Amino acid sequence: MSEHDVLKKNRNFYIGVGGTVLEGLLSGSLFMLLYSVMQFLWSGQFDMNRALILTGVIAVIFLLRILIYSYGYTKAQIGGAEVSKNIRLFMGDHLKRIPLSRFTQGQTGDYINTITSDVNNYEKILTHKIGDLAKSFALSLMLIIFVMTIYVPAGIILLIADLLLIPGLWLSFRMVRKYGKEKNDICAENVSSIVEYVSGIQTFRAYGVGGLKNKTVIGAMREFCRISFVYEAKVLPIGAGFGILSWLSCPLVIWTAYAPWAAGTLNTVDYLLICMLPLFCAKLANSIFVDLTSYKNLMISKNKILGVMNEPEETGSMEPFQTSTHEITFDSVDFSYVPGEPVLKYATFTVPDQKLTAIVGDSGSGKSTILNLIAKYYEANGGTISIGGKPINHVAAERVLEQISMVDQDVFLFDDTIRDNIRHARPNATDEEIEAACREANCDGFIRKMEKGYDTSTGENGNLLSGGERQRISIARAILKNSPILLLDEATASLDIENELAVKQAIANLLKEKKTVVMIAHTLSIVKNADQILVVSDGKIAEAGTHDELLAKGGKYAAMWNAEQKISA
Repeated sequence: MSEHDVLKKNRNFYIGVGGTVLEGLLSGSLFMLLYSVMQFLWSGQFDMNRALILTGVIAVIFLLRILIYSYGYTKAQIGGAEVSKNIRLFMGDHLKRIPLSRFTQGQTGDYINTITSDVNNYEKILTHKIGDLAKSFALSLMLIIFVMTIYVPAGIILLIADLLLIPGLWLSFRMVRKYGKEKNDICAENVSSIVEYVSGIQTFRAYGVGGLKNKTVIGAMREFCRISFVYEAKVLPIGAGFGILSWLSCPLVIWTAYAPWAAGTLNTVDYLLICMLPLFCAKLANSIFVDLTSYKNLMISKNKILGVMNEPEETGSMEPFQTSTHEITFDSVDFSYVPGEPVLKYATFTVPDQKLTAIVGDSGSGKSTILNLIAKYYEANGGTISIGGKPINHVAAERVLEQISMVDQDVFLFDDTIRDNIRHARPNATDEEIEAACREANCDGFIRKMEKGYDTSTGENGNLLSGGERQRISIARAILKNSPILLLDEATASLDIENELAVKQAIANLLKEKKTVVMIAHTLSIVKNADQILVVSDGKIAEAGTHDELLAKGGKYAAMWNAEQKISA
């Protein structure tokens, strides 16, 4: 489905708009009935029969208005909700194909704001604004024509009052363009700050910055207050000025029509009616101004939606990616998250097939970046990455990830049962296969002790489980997926002794099968038996070899090993 199809209005929407307009015209017809009543009263021809007939007509019109409005309103809501549902489904599908490099803190807030607030705003356009505007325009035009049939100059005055909308809306739209987008951007920044604040509330409290000292959130909120005030301060005077001018049509019509009424060329009933209608027309004109200004502001949300929809997706072949071997080769690979700040510089190395390769180095040296590039979470800026001798540069990330299992130090769990969280690794797995994987991952024991066992909920992002429990469930996923390539990113970091031992045993079980394994470790003693150790320094592979070979070299690895031995001594 293209973006054009997603935003396309449906039959229910048009029925809703049509119903709203028809209901508005029926409400306008009451003025014509009022005109008839006034004429009958003035001529002295009003009797009980006519009163009953007019009462019946009014009752029928009132009933029709209720039925048409109810039907049209319901259809408009259904039609608008259908479009917003399609937008959310399209954007959800689209977001999973946007390069991960786009998901910075600010951009994530922008995405959240677009999918929630902006889609809601666009739905409001479809379900309310367009129908209300069409109704107000149709009713205004109907009343102006009606007044012209009675006294042309009065109708012209009302028409001119409505035409004042053009300069008023031009000024209003300029303010919306200038400040509306800024308000929307600041709102997205607020979302980002709040997401960060809520995610890190425990840390903020630990350091005593959970309240006013959290300057980022407070600053973002103050900025939102400021732009909201500025926005209203710029738009409201324009609306007030237009309102004054449109309401001046009332005394102007009274004054213009007075002379022909006094001269007898305009009868009293006509004079009274055209003196009353400008009040209603002025109210309609002000509603149109407010609704169109709001419509223009809400259209910023549509543009934001289109902006996300038009973001480039990851490219690459969706053909199955299969190789007979699974060695991983980096050939002169360079990469940077921020232009001009390289993280990897012409990195060249080979991870042997079905061997364990460990990556060590200082914090920020580029270790995790290597894993991210193997998994195609990010695209290399230069050089070639190959798996089994086949470059992955032009292969879709989805196809590469089919060959990879990952265990990170930050484990993400869905707010679902333990069983279904593990099943995400292989959706067609049986309950028996899941439980077997959990036994290998050293987590079957603690799961069965829980009240509902495998059907226990993990909570939002696994918050009902400990760090070690989440980590072992992550390992169970990797065992269940049983991919030929395994990436381990400091899987035992930040765990207590008991959990670290349990996770290490789970990893040992995971490594029983012959796989191509790349492991990042925070302690060298864990990786000293690796088939190959890569030492990363300043974005380059400084040293490569076995534990004994690297000690014999007396380089960076030897210095790191000696420092670690002194600490543990």
